Amino acid sequence: MTQDRRRRNSLRALLMLTLVAAIVPWGSARADDVAPNHPALSDSFYIALGVFVPKSSTSAQLNSTSLGVGTIVDFESGLGMTTQKVVPEVSARWRFAERWRLELAYFELNRTGDTVIDREIHWGDQDFLAGTEIHSKLDFSDLRVSVGYSVFKRPDKDVGVALGVHAATYDASLSAVGTGIAAGGGASEEHKLLAPLPVLSIYGQFALTDEWAMETRLDRFAISFNNIYGNITSSVVDLNYQPFRHVGFGLGYRSFFVNVRVTRTTWSATFSQSFQGPFAYMNASF
Repeated sequence: MTQDRRRRNSLRALLMLTLVAAIVPWGSARADDVAPNHPALSDSFYIALGVFVPKSSTSAQLNSTSLGVGTIVDFESGLGMTTQKVVPEVSARWRFAERWRLELAYFELNRTGDTVIDREIHWGDQDFLAGTEIHSKLDFSDLRVSVGYSVFKRPDKDVGVALGVHAATYDASLSAVGTGIAAGGGASEEHKLLAPLPVLSIYGQFALTDEWAMETRLDRFAISFNNIYGNITSSVVDLNYQPFRHVGFGLGYRSFFVNVRVTRTTWSATFSQSFQGPFAYMNASF
């Protein structure tokens, strides 16, 4: 299944889940006919700290004015990087008004790889010949900040829209170990990139009981600005259990698809990435 198809399937599934959850009258099933009162939907401040276990797929291309079009490199299968890793993630939410919220979330995924390549790779101003031992590095981080407005709000339901930005940061390098490059001798090429990608979001929170709640969110946008093109699709589904007034626990699933293309005077680069996997966390609200 291609990355575009996986992204479309994730988008459809999350939209359907949000619509169904918004329509189903969870609270009316209670005997006393009182809507559930879950702290995640009523408290002003919410903080979650957990671990994200994404399965990653990454390809990149680095072109230069000296060597021309670079090779499309698969960092996992071509350069020996691990496809799955446990990384920390933190998120926070502040309800600063009845229908308004400020949210942020951050995670980073730093990886290295070592392999002997079986084909020639043109990477920026370097030409690595087949049979060269390559050490690679790819550091990625994403900071998401958004402001949201609840268009439908009840004690047990909160559905809204948000405008925000994903600040995606890349630091990628390839280095020859020993000899084997066209220029002869160990050489390396490293480039860093910050891509601020604005997104439009829809979100939903639904109290199932006083202790159990579900949350969904979908981010989507594409932009072309100042020699940078990017598109992003990000989705979140969380199930939260909060048995204590201010402390809870949760399990969820994250998916993140991003494509970035940037052009500079002497080089241009393209990154295509996907992260998908489970998320476990502990939260506090007050």
